Amino acid sequence: MIYSSFAKLYDELMDETMYEKWFDFATHELKPNVGPVLELACGAGRLAVMLAQSGYEIVGVDLSEEMLSLAEMHAREAQCEIPFIQADMLDLAELPKFGAVTCFADSFCYLKDEAQMLQAFTEVNQHLQTGGRFIFDVITPYQTDEVYPGYMYNYTDETQAFVWSSFADEAPHSAVHELTFFIYEPTCDSYRRVSELHHERTYPLATYQRLLRQAGFKQIQVSADFGKSRPTEKTTRWFFSCQK
Repeated sequence: MIYSSFAKLYDELMDETMYEKWFDFATHELKPNVGPVLELACGAGRLAVMLAQSGYEIVGVDLSEEMLSLAEMHAREAQCEIPFIQADMLDLAELPKFGAVTCFADSFCYLKDEAQMLQAFTEVNQHLQTGGRFIFDVITPYQTDEVYPGYMYNYTDETQAFVWSSFADEAPHSAVHELTFFIYEPTCDSYRRVSELHHERTYPLATYQRLLRQAGFKQIQVSADFGKSRPTEKTTRWFFSCQK
């Protein structure tokens, strides 16, 4: 299977409570009759399935073919009809307009610079119906500058081990994550190593607000704690709700 590598391991270890929190935020901001919803960077499709089961018309988009294979599997298991499309958030030209667009798990922070961020926001704006809603989250400079440098997380069970190490990267407010899995292979009685490097970059809040306005958004609201509180200087993730 195409999803028998890193994507599957990532999906298995993802904290399920995060999907519940994203779901609560999305359903608070968007009513089921909002119209078709585009979920950018849908990953393994778990949130898309939760939203579809709650009556939302969902289309999932991701750049990773492996993640989309997982998303299709989860949708089949849940008996949900969800179109999943492979596309780059920097070029959504082949897609129609939607009533709302979502993008979670700080996916925008994987873009390399402000120019790409503006391009992604502009693509979203161009694919929203008039009055449409755009909700997303990003990590904050406090997360990249204070939390991530030196951060480590380890996980083990009977068949695999996972090591996550984070370091400060070169650009301002950026971090690099070194993710390494050791998977037991019973046929050869040894462990196979799978590694990836992930680079994230974020910006001051004023930069996001400026880029969103440039892309054509208005009524830009920012919150913390999945929309439940106001941001502070130690907020680790911002949640945005914008209108076209």
